[in-house]
Amino acid sequence: MKLVIRADASTTMGTGHVMRCLALAQVWQDQGGKAIFVLANKSSSLENRLISEGIQVVYLLVATGSHDDVNQTVDFAQKFNAQWIVVDGYHFGTKYQKDIKDFGIKLLVFDDYGHAEHYYADLVLNQNISAHKDLYQSREIYTQLLLGTDYVLLRREFWQWQNLQREINPIARKILVTLGGSDPDNVTFKVIQALNRLNRDDLEVIVVIGGSNPHCEILQKLIADSSLVISLQQNVSNMPEVMAWADLAIAAGGATSWELAFMGLPSLVFTIADNQKAIAAELDRQSVIINLGWHKDVTVVQIGSVLQELISDLRKRETMSKKGRELVDGNGARRVVSEMTSMLA
Repeated sequence: MKLVIRADASTTMGTGHVMRCLALAQVWQDQGGKAIFVLANKSSSLENRLISEGIQVVYLLVATGSHDDVNQTVDFAQKFNAQWIVVDGYHFGTKYQKDIKDFGIKLLVFDDYGHAEHYYADLVLNQNISAHKDLYQSREIYTQLLLGTDYVLLRREFWQWQNLQREINPIARKILVTLGGSDPDNVTFKVIQALNRLNRDDLEVIVVIGGSNPHCEILQKLIADSSLVISLQQNVSNMPEVMAWADLAIAAGGATSWELAFMGLPSLVFTIADNQKAIAAELDRQSVIINLGWHKDVTVVQIGSVLQELISDLRKRETMSKKGRELVDGNGARRVVSEMTSMLA
């Protein structure tokens, strides 16, 4: 079984599309298949991560989402003798899907909010809590839908934590800050400022940033001037261990929300992209997270106030942890690959 994955990452886009596709590729390869990633933008850190998984990486030389993009992607798939193409990105719309299907290759499309006018894919995967079939009324008769958190994709490093028995401490002293792979607006800076304003000497903080974060030096200076114990870590490969260590997280919406839910880690969540708003609102409604709202609208004082309250609210954090664990069981990638392989039979 061979799989071609077409996804992109950048400073503005972040790395979430590629990383959730990696989770799918890991299960595919564990079941004896091979995967190749087709990317538009070169990123040494991402490329090294994929290669370390035994995944081949190739790059496009054309405009993303264009007909030439389709042709090069299909060309790679045909040379690779791939049975499936997976695409993840909002620039892969109706025409892109139809053009791929015209070549007769099975197609899976990741989606988060019904971004295409019409769907030609064999499978549409929307792993979000807000996913519903009404988003996909305009689709081909053969198009099947994989909707909801049963299909949340978690990378291999999370699988061993399925039976985690998290202890919820009376005071949340260990805090994880993770605002995405790139954090172009430097929300991390604002969060550290809020932590500094708490006037507490009993906190330990780990700040995780991605390889494409352009603000590393600024953050290092802010941390050096802080009275708190803050560790700045880049390109972390043991994220589940860091989440298991923490009592509380401050995070960006998106794929990280599912990882935090699976790990039972109570979290305050910013939305940093429009497609995250409905998801964060529903997770807040179900008491899985506290939704801080749009990152540019939240002040340092507001962050500090909500954080100070949650640090001491044991019952609230117990509820958040329990509901998160109930929502995401860690088997989503296996379910998706099972659907894909059954369609090849």
